[in-house]
Amino acid sequence: MSIQPEGEELRKAIRWVGEERKFNSSISPKDLVEKACLKFDLSPKNAEFLARFLYENDRL
Repeated sequence: MSIQPEGEELRKAIRWVGEERKFNSSISPKDLVEKACLKFDLSPKNAEFLARFLYENDRL
């Protein structure tokens, strides 16, 4: 079973976060989530999904 984000803005935010991490690996996941929320106008539910997604992938 795979978890897939709902909504195009969330997909764009996830792609954007991936690109940002390539160029600035020192930025914290929390800061990335905050910036993505503003840039892509994410709902609280989508912001929480993005934060969880980042924290879970950081542990891998």
